[in-house]
Amino acid sequence: MDDFVAWFQHNGGVLDTSVMGITDFPGSGRGAVALQDIPENHTIFTLPRSLTLSTQTSTLPSAFGFKAWKKHKLHLGWVGLILCMMWEEAQGNQGKWITYLASLPTQFDTPIFWSDEELQELQGTAVVDKIGRDEAERDYHEKLAPAIKTRPDLFPSDQIDAWYTLRRYHITGSRILSRSFNVEKWEGEVEQDAEYVPEEDSNEDTRADTSIGSAMNVDEPGDGSEAEDKGSSDRDSDDEEVEDTSDIAMVPMADILNARYDSVNAKLFYERHHLHMVTTKSIKAGEQIFNTYGDLPNSDLLRRYGYVDLVPCPHLKGGLGNPQDIVEIRADLVVNVVCGDVPNSETYRQRINWWLDEGGDDVFIIDADPILPAALTSFIRLLLLTQEEWEKTQEKGRPPKAKFDHQVSSLLRRIFELRLTSYQSPDLEVDAKLLASESLTLNKRHAIVVRLGEKQVLAGALETLRLMSAALSDVGSNGSKGKRRVASGGMTGGAKSKKARH
Repeated sequence: MDDFVAWFQHNGGVLDTSVMGITDFPGSGRGAVALQDIPENHTIFTLPRSLTLSTQTSTLPSAFGFKAWKKHKLHLGWVGLILCMMWEEAQGNQGKWITYLASLPTQFDTPIFWSDEELQELQGTAVVDKIGRDEAERDYHEKLAPAIKTRPDLFPSDQIDAWYTLRRYHITGSRILSRSFNVEKWEGEVEQDAEYVPEEDSNEDTRADTSIGSAMNVDEPGDGSEAEDKGSSDRDSDDEEVEDTSDIAMVPMADILNARYDSVNAKLFYERHHLHMVTTKSIKAGEQIFNTYGDLPNSDLLRRYGYVDLVPCPHLKGGLGNPQDIVEIRADLVVNVVCGDVPNSETYRQRINWWLDEGGDDVFIIDADPILPAALTSFIRLLLLTQEEWEKTQEKGRPPKAKFDHQVSSLLRRIFELRLTSYQSPDLEVDAKLLASESLTLNKRHAIVVRLGEKQVLAGALETLRLMSAALSDVGSNGSKGKRRVASGGMTGGAKSKKARH
């Protein structure tokens, strides 16, 4: 990494080499280590915005022509940034970022590179439908490949098989997915095809934002207080029809920092012309310096970054797992359970369309929190309404209240039990025994960790449901006056609704 550090410093980066080193950590690969005790609010390194690599800093869009760039739809999604990175790497020693690009990984443990047999191990998890291999390859064949054929001056034919293959496209896309940041344009700036002339530098802070499908958060310097953790909201946009990725950038040095659940101790802040990595708490000598991906479930960590988190979990009574693990309950599963043999009848189609038009979820999220989402119960009650009740609901313009009763309890149990059958085996003990084997491949071990975590969440939801049903029976047997109210939000009536993660 000496060449990379020298390149970073030569191009305007400033690294405090007295406090930060780069080393390999067992189990997590290359990362940043504290060489001495580092106080809170210490700037570890700084780099100019011009050193970030994006569609705004690469010269390729300008050389290709902005009109032609948009004609080939290279400004939509990630394909433009992927092409910029492939082109910059193809420039060899003449390219500005060649030393940085040479330092990036070329092999990944993410499921997009798994075999079909390995992917079968993820059956039923929240990973499979979000890998996006087919969509990525469609962009390659329909956008990138036709575009580069129109400019042999920029993409010589003898370089196509070396630098612009489908495999390199996937590798570059994985680099972006796992290592990019959102570096928001400064207020008043416009994209590079609008003939913008930069103003003088300023120390004014910019508003924090997070990335669209990328790895890390970038926050405003603020008043010196700890940066706000944006969690995973930045990654909940993977399925948007048109993504604005003009702010997505590769940030040399910043992407060396690893992440681990609840371990963030440094964050990236930005100003008009510079970015700064600043400690958000004190770090002891020898400790790893962590940035944040947001506290994500293992399904997202595996899909995006190729690893899983295992820490002691309260919901597992101290056993190892990921406290952020979730299970997705698709609305069509709910419809099939509630509506039986006639889920496609006109009556149910009207209610489902109304629910979606009113902003209702099409996926319900169950997590380790012992509170069932009120939206799920509300949706079930919508499907159970009589025709007269349905007409009144339409007039009010509000979905039914999330009232929990024996009928809802029975349906929820059936939904959770059916969801369990979508995995290779609904038996938690089977996976727990498999994990004890030392002969597992890394990919299979990761797959088992993900699906076991989800099944543990479902087991917890079934136990919560059992307790709620028991409380409901107690209320019924003793009379309702003065007794606890039992609602879908939990045994004390607190409603909880969640949006699907994508």
